[in-house]
Amino acid sequence: MSTTSSYAAQSATSLLAPFKIDRRDLGVNDVKIDIEFCGVCHTDIHYAKNEWGSTHYPVVPGHEIIGKVAALGSAVKHLKIGQRVGAGYMAGSCHQCPSCKAHLEQYCLKGFTTIFNSPTKDPGGFAYGGYAKNIVLDQHFVLSVPTGLDPAGAAPLLCAGITTYSPLMHWGVKPGMTVGIIGLGGLGHLGIKLSHAMGAKTIMITTSKTKALDAIKLGADEALISTDKIAMNRMLNQFDFLLNTIPVPHDFNPYLRLLKLDGTMCIVGSIGPTAELNTEPLVYGRRSIAGSIVGSITETQEMLYFCAKHHITANIEIIKMNEINVAFERMLKGDIKYRFVIDMSSLSVT
Repeated sequence: MSTTSSYAAQSATSLLAPFKIDRRDLGVNDVKIDIEFCGVCHTDIHYAKNEWGSTHYPVVPGHEIIGKVAALGSAVKHLKIGQRVGAGYMAGSCHQCPSCKAHLEQYCLKGFTTIFNSPTKDPGGFAYGGYAKNIVLDQHFVLSVPTGLDPAGAAPLLCAGITTYSPLMHWGVKPGMTVGIIGLGGLGHLGIKLSHAMGAKTIMITTSKTKALDAIKLGADEALISTDKIAMNRMLNQFDFLLNTIPVPHDFNPYLRLLKLDGTMCIVGSIGPTAELNTEPLVYGRRSIAGSIVGSITETQEMLYFCAKHHITANIEIIKMNEINVAFERMLKGDIKYRFVIDMSSLSVT
């Protein structure tokens, strides 16, 4: 067991503040990572403020981790000391169920364990995340970061990147298809970049004219203002696939008629109850609504290589660890383009 510095929330109403945590001793299958950068995801806010009702305090958030290997268990052969690696939302799964055997750990039938807040035999009883100087993880959930990827810009790929990459790949996005990315934020801006790199005609769908202009700069071919009824009617039956990244409950119905016959809208942003669904566009167009959560370890590694090949990283603002509470406030106001990343060298070891 070793002690390290972190930032934690002690309650739903407290600010994140310095906190000492204990990491487990290195097991034979473990990798110890000295954390260089950690992305800031809206999920971190949900847990810090107990908005999903499942937070165990003290909680150390952080699940978009980039760092270097500091130590290896005796059974770890594919990594080297000093190698740059990454870790995302998952830290464990059963490895035995049909989903896990199909290399789809994110759909583990017994429930995957998360990199923070999940019950663990480690010190503290619940996992502590990446707002810390280091972390110890099972080798299966540690990813190689290709040379050439900016480490800070790559951090959000471990959540926002794979959350958008996985459904784009699963629904076969390719040249000749028309893809709509709904919502321009941490997820949406990477969805644009990935869809464009896959060769699809990529259209940003947003309520904001300012974000429409930003989307073109990010690689979108066009932008569609969803509050413009004339423009929306002009795009009926035009999309093969819609990736809906809006992070709050909203009405799905205006988007369904944009889909072609057999088109799919995949939800990756909002979780939970939403507006009443009108099934008419589904029935008469054989359209589908689906959902997706992060991606498997295999997919995430593929995504990192894809991003390196196409020079894709997140648009980020680097902050110091002691600026995290201000960053949370700014995220809630939408005041970030498009992801905060913490420089973990700014976290004091005292």
